[in-house]
Amino acid sequence: MIEPIRIGIVGLGTVGSGVVRLLVESANHISRHAGRPIVVQKVVVQDVNKVRSVQVPGGSLSTDIRHISLDPSISVVALLMGGLEPARSMMVELLKNGKDVVTANKALLAEHGPELFALARRQERSIAFEAAVAGGIPIVAAIGECLAANRIESIRGILNGTSNFILTRMEEDGSSYSDALKLAQKNGFAEADPSMDVDGTDATQKLAILAHLAFGVWVPWAEIPRTGIDGLDIDLLKYAEELGYRIRLVAVVNRAADKLAMRVGPALVKIGTPLAETRGAYNAVSIVGDAVGRMFFHGLGAGQMPTASAVVADIIDTVVGRTAITFRTTGLLSVDTPTTHMNETDTIERHFLRINVSDKPGVLARITGILGNHGISIASVIQHDVSGSPDTGVPLVIMTHQCASIAVRQAISIIDQTDVVRGRSVCLSVLDE
Repeated sequence: MIEPIRIGIVGLGTVGSGVVRLLVESANHISRHAGRPIVVQKVVVQDVNKVRSVQVPGGSLSTDIRHISLDPSISVVALLMGGLEPARSMMVELLKNGKDVVTANKALLAEHGPELFALARRQERSIAFEAAVAGGIPIVAAIGECLAANRIESIRGILNGTSNFILTRMEEDGSSYSDALKLAQKNGFAEADPSMDVDGTDATQKLAILAHLAFGVWVPWAEIPRTGIDGLDIDLLKYAEELGYRIRLVAVVNRAADKLAMRVGPALVKIGTPLAETRGAYNAVSIVGDAVGRMFFHGLGAGQMPTASAVVADIIDTVVGRTAITFRTTGLLSVDTPTTHMNETDTIERHFLRINVSDKPGVLARITGILGNHGISIASVIQHDVSGSPDTGVPLVIMTHQCASIAVRQAISIIDQTDVVRGRSVCLSVLDE
């Protein structure tokens, strides 16, 4: 009889419970792919007395990480707790004790990736992290293995299901942002404190990991420009639709010579394109390679079983030795590696502007004059026949031709200081491809 592989699990929350469930219910199928049975030997949790949705085989629960790290029979550990600490310290201990690690913790890798990857290589161990980026979508394997022959030119992705669910409900139901957020929380797509999802932090951390895989450079996630969806309203989505677009929270990284342009923020995407048609809690990633061209990946980016699927696939790859081979070169590009950030001066694209202006003659000419002084050409203007109050004004919506992003920001800064503008203007990027 073939000796089973014994694994440890740290964290038995939503994802951890899903992993145990999958390993137990699909044991025969998983054994065929792994070449041997995979058995959950021990589990570390915060509270051993908590009532759980799954029964741990053997019932071996502990609150002490040494329960797993010092057990020589365990070779692979799924680290499925969130946050930075004690997750970081636990991973360090596991690697130093000769364990290969599988994790879904994107915050940990975005913050401490270089340190942990270097430690794993020194210890001749591996870290697998498919579930940390896009849930059930196999994007890490796609970039690291399937597209290895390509020079990646760009990545665009909807990487946060909570934000996408909220925007979808706003555009389809006419819900306000606050009502759509409450529905997301009710349906389990948003936490009680949804700030990391709606302010762009979650998507930015995932983008930092993808950039490392695709371009071989670690960019501190906090240095990547990001804007969330919490400043959007239903009127913005309606104006975008009138122009033939939808608004999505999009993570973008583009290569240009030796520079990378990276950002996360709401952007207009053309109706009919894959990103625009990604709805609900789904994630999507569009990648352009120099040989293969544009490829598109779509699927559930969160949830218990999609994420558990990615974790168990990583466990199987680690057991059969595939992870050990690919991890040696993960993110390590010896040539053609971008070294610097591209600033807004270098970024050329179209922009969508909404400016609340006084309802009186000459205002449009004044606004377009400022834009013209900054070299910004106008593609279209929407100004409906609505009455506005002296405090709020009336909305003026402008779509620009391609221009430098820095020029638009400078023009908007001047426009917002004029006496004909009421409140802060909105400026969103337009992604036509």
